[in-house]
Amino acid sequence: MVPEGLPPAGAMKVLTVIGNRPQFIKASAVSGLLRREHAETLVHTGQHYDDELSAIFFRELGLPAPDRELGIGGGSNSSQTARMLSALEPEVEQIDPDAVLVYGDTNSTLAGALAGAQSGVPVAHVEAGMRSFDRAMPEELNRVVADQLSELLLCSSEEAVFNLRREGLGDRAELVGDVMVDVALAVQPQARERLDLVTARGLEPGGYVLVTAHRAGTVDDRHRLGMLVELLSAIPMPAILPLHPRTRARLEAAGLLDHMVREAGALVLTEPLGYFELAALLCNAHAVMTDSGGLQKEAYMAGVPCITLRPNTEWVETVDAGWNVLVDLDPAAAIGALRREPPSQHPELYGDGHAGERAVSALTLRLG
Repeated sequence: MVPEGLPPAGAMKVLTVIGNRPQFIKASAVSGLLRREHAETLVHTGQHYDDELSAIFFRELGLPAPDRELGIGGGSNSSQTARMLSALEPEVEQIDPDAVLVYGDTNSTLAGALAGAQSGVPVAHVEAGMRSFDRAMPEELNRVVADQLSELLLCSSEEAVFNLRREGLGDRAELVGDVMVDVALAVQPQARERLDLVTARGLEPGGYVLVTAHRAGTVDDRHRLGMLVELLSAIPMPAILPLHPRTRARLEAAGLLDHMVREAGALVLTEPLGYFELAALLCNAHAVMTDSGGLQKEAYMAGVPCITLRPNTEWVETVDAGWNVLVDLDPAAAIGALRREPPSQHPELYGDGHAGERAVSALTLRLG
């Protein structure tokens, strides 16, 4: 009999690399299931290193505490990825895993995939095959390279599988569904009932817009940052903006934070929020405006219209279904999208809430 808490004989050793909020959410749908069959070592790179963007998600989602914390945050994409890779190399050597598991499209994803591949360890990529076809986005470069390096490509949608087939990687692809659906289906029904979390912010259910903005393409360029502030000032209803540390720093450096507060009218600024409170605000919003890929999906799952502050998206299915509109940073287009009626149809796009199980099964069968 196997002692409780220990993986069975013949289990794989899996090194999982995570580093930011969306990856914590995704890993929470997989790690518990993975540890029933295999031995997982969870490495947190530190890409999101403050409590609001890191530790609180582990607590709320029941994700196992990291076995290793590398503490690598800040710096340019290249320097951060290089430091992560340097720190991961001895971890891979010491743990000697049978597989390296990475999620999404961040610098942590790329560093984990490189560390595994360069050590001759098979890499599995959750959320493989997503494409915005915009190589100016660091995330697009990360996901494309990670897919090339991976032996197992775990896909959220048929579109992702199609992209990989077109790139000659179809034999490595496995359609498992979206692991974020697993979490959303468990959390969103409860979050929708927490109207107290909405009113505590001075908002009325259904009467506000939830806004997030943090990507380099949105906030790092001074001109585009000014366009974001102009767009926020044009929103014709109350809005709430949980302010990402990166965005706050860029606004302060440009002298735009106080200006935004003065000009944006009924705009509620908050600290970064935990997963559950953000889910409650999302589920009860009139609409979401975001440059986040993960929040686009979460909005779709919640049945809340999404207005994406980018000219493109990797989640094209949400646009095709009519629940997501790409406006970039155009205030007129954003207001027009805000006034649209949501579609009457809401097809299932990303699975049935069992993607985590399928991901673990594919990992076992293909790499075990």
